[in-house]
Amino acid sequence: MVNLSVEMNGMRFPNPFILGSGPPGTNARVIAKSFDLGWGGCVVKTISLDASKVVNTAPRYGKLLSREGGEVIGFENIELISDRPFAVWLGELKELKQRYPDRIVIASIMEEYRREAWHEIVERVQQTGVDGFELNLSCPHGLPERRMGMAMGENPEIVGEVVGWVKEVARIPVWAKMTPNVGSPVVPAAAALRAGADGIAAINTILSVIGVDLDTLRPKPSVEGHTVPGGYSGQAIRPIALRHVMEIARAHPGVALSGIGGIETGSDAAQFMLLGCRTVQLCTGPMLRGYKIIDELCRDLSAFMDKHGFASVDDFVGKSLEAFTTHADLVARQAAAKAGNRGQTNRDAETWRGDIQKETASLGG
Repeated sequence: MVNLSVEMNGMRFPNPFILGSGPPGTNARVIAKSFDLGWGGCVVKTISLDASKVVNTAPRYGKLLSREGGEVIGFENIELISDRPFAVWLGELKELKQRYPDRIVIASIMEEYRREAWHEIVERVQQTGVDGFELNLSCPHGLPERRMGMAMGENPEIVGEVVGWVKEVARIPVWAKMTPNVGSPVVPAAAALRAGADGIAAINTILSVIGVDLDTLRPKPSVEGHTVPGGYSGQAIRPIALRHVMEIARAHPGVALSGIGGIETGSDAAQFMLLGCRTVQLCTGPMLRGYKIIDELCRDLSAFMDKHGFASVDDFVGKSLEAFTTHADLVARQAAAKAGNRGQTNRDAETWRGDIQKETASLGG
């Protein structure tokens, strides 16, 4: 029998599956439902001191469908953080911890670029008994207009400054949630860790335009005929998310890392863990398939662990990182393995002869 429990920054999760910050954790009632169904933890929808400044629109979602089956492979949102009053959230967070002492509740928080505001939100929220903080330094739309979210996360100096402010008063673990909308994910993550962040959560959504309606000629989702670029999520972003967590994990061996991005199955989760993540977060998946997928997630991950003889999550976290190298090293390894120059003969003129679908397939790994 495998053990799915995992510890990260002193927080003991009954399983590594966490509801990511967003609609799945929008109030105490739905979070309680997720805990009753078996989720290991929840990062609540991002809260701020003054919810009156948060005004959402409708519609605010867009979907990218597969060409043949109509499956949702990509999902865009222009939704902002929670518009529920801060005082209401304080009461609900306290209630959740009283009802579910064995489940991990992490408060996602965001504030403007003011030290006193970050101090206030940290001090007041941690009095509720939450287990940890996730700093939303990465929301890609709407709030950057107020120098919040991605406007902070894309600037390593600001990342370090804000994390430092939080650590001045936080008495519980602090995760910094990273934006993928940068050239190198390692740079802002390093700034957060230098400033004292206990862990890194990656990635947030990717700034995107989901598409244009060819009947109305308006970009989607259309709000009175207009829109803004939004955050892209869903299974289509998983390869990008895997690359980000891999680079962060390799640059900072042993870092406490929570993986996010396109996770919908236990097999997806296993890939993030093999690249250094101790926990994984799901948001779009539960939105599309419901909270009950937690049973499938746990079964899939347990089956993977049984197959490879892993008794606990600790047995395989980061196990695949050593396989990443440079292209020059790949060439050298292939040449050595194939005795002579055979590994160097896959030249363009010999590979591409006109049957592009078959030739592409022949180069798959």
